[in-house]
Amino acid sequence: MRTTFTTGTNHLFIPGPTNVPEDVRMAMNVAMQDQRGPSFGALTLGILADLKRVFRTETGQVMLFPGSGTGAWEAAITNTLNPGDKVLMARHGQFSTLWAEMAVRLGLEVEVIDVAWGAGVPVSEFARHLAADRKGQIKAVFVTQNETATGVTSDVAAVRKALDDAFHEALLFVDGVSSVASVDFRMDAWGVDLAVTGSQKGLMCPAGLGVLAVSQKALKVSETATMRRAYFEFRDFKMTCETGYFPYTPPTQILHGMRRALDRIHAEGLDNVIARHARLAEGVRRGVAAWGLQICAEHPSLVSNTVTAIRVPEGIDAREVIRIGYERYNTSFGSGLARLAGKVFRIGHLGDLNEGMCLTALAVAEMALVEAGADVKLGSGVAAAQAWYVKAAAEAVPLAAE
Repeated sequence: MRTTFTTGTNHLFIPGPTNVPEDVRMAMNVAMQDQRGPSFGALTLGILADLKRVFRTETGQVMLFPGSGTGAWEAAITNTLNPGDKVLMARHGQFSTLWAEMAVRLGLEVEVIDVAWGAGVPVSEFARHLAADRKGQIKAVFVTQNETATGVTSDVAAVRKALDDAFHEALLFVDGVSSVASVDFRMDAWGVDLAVTGSQKGLMCPAGLGVLAVSQKALKVSETATMRRAYFEFRDFKMTCETGYFPYTPPTQILHGMRRALDRIHAEGLDNVIARHARLAEGVRRGVAAWGLQICAEHPSLVSNTVTAIRVPEGIDAREVIRIGYERYNTSFGSGLARLAGKVFRIGHLGDLNEGMCLTALAVAEMALVEAGADVKLGSGVAAAQAWYVKAAAEAVPLAAE
């Protein structure tokens, strides 16, 4: 714990909740209002329409559940699957593991493929299992697009191709909690049936809203799904959302913040948002390479543009790096989760972020590493990132805003 008074900014470099922009915070500073009043529906309808643009879907239905991404996970499963259904999943990090645990708890038969923490979704293994499933017993395939624990992004389009190549009708579930609005995601083009995210990551709001995009195919399946549910009932939400209201009390202040956050995303342009995340993340990775350290992702094709998981040198405890950053330098880094505890620390770089903020993260991480006993040259990572950002700025051609 901090033992002295702190001044200045408390730097937040965890992969969520992310920094809330000042204008988003101000937008939430409104008096409580009647969520059944005549003006409330227009707010919700505008948000739902603009979230469809973020998911890149024209035909899908966006639903909002007060709660977290985990609640949206549960809503997706309970509305479209039946007890005992077989589903295909992979475990390659803490969040894909937790999703599989939820599926088991909800009574599904989980066919799970374990791969290294640092690998992506095993597309070839998925393809093999789907091709062998001649009777269509697999009812859903689950993909964690961005595994936040390891800093790995998987290829959703490749999983869709595996399904199509096998002429398989399984639903495609995607956890996009730390990817939607930050990493390229295309619901319609990739044939995603259920896509989950939360308000507190790329959408730059406080935690409190689980966001779920549902395809027409999944909506049709939900009409006959028999898994028990109450709060997360699709039918209840659909009955009220056509007029912009909720079947339960919504977090009205977060909705006002979401309205402003979506305005920011569309003003910058979604393609520009995605390109910015790629540019900033590459600077962080170059900084880590300049330290002589490795990241958790096994291959450059798997690197995440929203979080980098950094392996500390032998003999160094990543928890000590995190403690020093927090107590001495007012900076929060993400911890290593489960089997990666003490072995990695994470720099989150998503949402409301720019080059100066990433350089701050690298500078503080360098100091914390050195104080923890790592043989890292001060300034090396910052200089490497600076060189990349200068080069990228010189070559950048801004895309037109949407």
